[in-house]
Amino acid sequence: MTSRSGKIDYARLDEFRWGRGPVEEQVIDEFIAGRLTRRGFLRQGSMLGLSMPLLGGILAACGATTGSSGPPPSGKPGATIKAGIYAPKAAPNPITIVDPGGIQLLGNVGEYLVLADQDNNYRPWLATSWSSNADASVWTFQIRQGVRFNDGTPMTVDDVVYSFQSQCDPKSSANALSLFAGTLSPGGVRKVDDSTVAFDLDAPDGGFVGTVSSDNYNMIIVPKDYDYGSYSADFIGTGRLMKADYVPNVGATYVPNPHYWGTPALPSRVDFIFYAEETPMVADLQAGAIDCIGQFSAVISPQLLNGSFTVTSLKAASHRQLSLRNDVGPFQNKLVRQALACTLDRPAIVSALFKGQAVVGNESPFAPTFASTNPDVPQRNKDLALARQLLAQAGVARGFSTTLLTEKLHEIPHFAQIIKQSAAQIGVDIKLIIETPSKYYGQATFGKSDWLDGEMSLVDYGARVIPNVYLKAPLQSIDTESRQGSWNAAHFRNPAYDKLSKEFVAAVDLSTQRRLAGQIQRLLLDETPVVFAYFYNYLSATQRSVTGVYPTAGLQFFLGNAAKG
Repeated sequence: MTSRSGKIDYARLDEFRWGRGPVEEQVIDEFIAGRLTRRGFLRQGSMLGLSMPLLGGILAACGATTGSSGPPPSGKPGATIKAGIYAPKAAPNPITIVDPGGIQLLGNVGEYLVLADQDNNYRPWLATSWSSNADASVWTFQIRQGVRFNDGTPMTVDDVVYSFQSQCDPKSSANALSLFAGTLSPGGVRKVDDSTVAFDLDAPDGGFVGTVSSDNYNMIIVPKDYDYGSYSADFIGTGRLMKADYVPNVGATYVPNPHYWGTPALPSRVDFIFYAEETPMVADLQAGAIDCIGQFSAVISPQLLNGSFTVTSLKAASHRQLSLRNDVGPFQNKLVRQALACTLDRPAIVSALFKGQAVVGNESPFAPTFASTNPDVPQRNKDLALARQLLAQAGVARGFSTTLLTEKLHEIPHFAQIIKQSAAQIGVDIKLIIETPSKYYGQATFGKSDWLDGEMSLVDYGARVIPNVYLKAPLQSIDTESRQGSWNAAHFRNPAYDKLSKEFVAAVDLSTQRRLAGQIQRLLLDETPVVFAYFYNYLSATQRSVTGVYPTAGLQFFLGNAAKG
């Protein structure tokens, strides 16, 4: 909620409004009218490139509190920090990383142009500022000067250009193509001068800053002409920490980067210990063998919520997607998809799996954390009578058999069991196949991945500050040439959706975004290619003696500021 302690200072506010464009003006007006919370205002403003001091000044002029990012670390430097994370499913490589463990290794040695922080705001990092033209088809970023890679070589704009051209090249195997497809091509990345890079987009994108931020976890900056295949040997990057040792399936050791451009890292050493599952990781935390863990789930490790540990709980758009194949089998009929969705008791699921650390979903990726989410769309609830009626209308009144493929991660196997039990109430028999993440994802391409090829598939999605990535890769029609729809496990193909989602991504003002969001939410509720049952809080835990650990809901786990009291 917005906290206001006094009247609006219109004279001061006019000073801040001076020189702003109509989109920035609208964000200010939305906040004054009460249609944006303080957090929403900070998020929208930072996305448009307004600095945090400026946004804080506007809040103060509106009689609102600016909030706090919390106290600075109070521990002593020089500690050895032992961190538990999931074992990366493959050798770390910025081009191909897709799993939490790999992301957390990458984010501690590499850096992004922009930080997507714990409060879902965008903050300068390797870029010091940014702006777009009126229709958001060209974005310009000022690049920080005096930065060096951990091998001592200077970072230049040429390195930034190369990094983005590599990650958005359709000929590559880059995971980031799922974000760049239809938005950015290699020829659209250009050096303006020694401190400026511009992105000429394939199509307007009002939230493009998210695509260059830590939300796009693959997008660390590497040297020009770098061979990504050598990454597991050198872990090149500009971050506060650098690799000292890496042993696959065992762990990694990081030490301070002596060439770091900013405040030096506090720990003298960070040991990452790799785990295959959550239970032994949490057991080691409880025994004091490790100092912190990247993520845990309330259903597997509720004991961590008893007050003995420092728990970070971040409200976010993190969720699971239950994809139902639209092109083969019984789920080709949307009535069958609707019927399955009507068997789920979402409030009960939130209570059982998350101990209240989640909210219900409604068949679209528009989480309550997004300012653009339209609140007027009716909520789908459990209705077994309706579910049976829908199956009868689809010609399968007696039910059918199918298979659900998923991964062993956090609460997902428990949720899969709930789906199986819920579907059984209307005669649908689901065989569960629960695999290791490595087996489940396979090569993460169509025809070579249980995730993308199964009749039913249940997958994890980390948080994003804005919904654009959720609207594109998992739901837009598959085009293997452009890589559009590269995560579309439902094989959903709907021209009306494709058009609406592209219009939403291009929109720069909130009123247009909310209008389009409502249309998208209603379309997906009707079609139900994917079931979005809940959005959960991101949970991370540390020993009470440890400070400065900074997780984000986007799966990052920054330890450069970690210390012990």
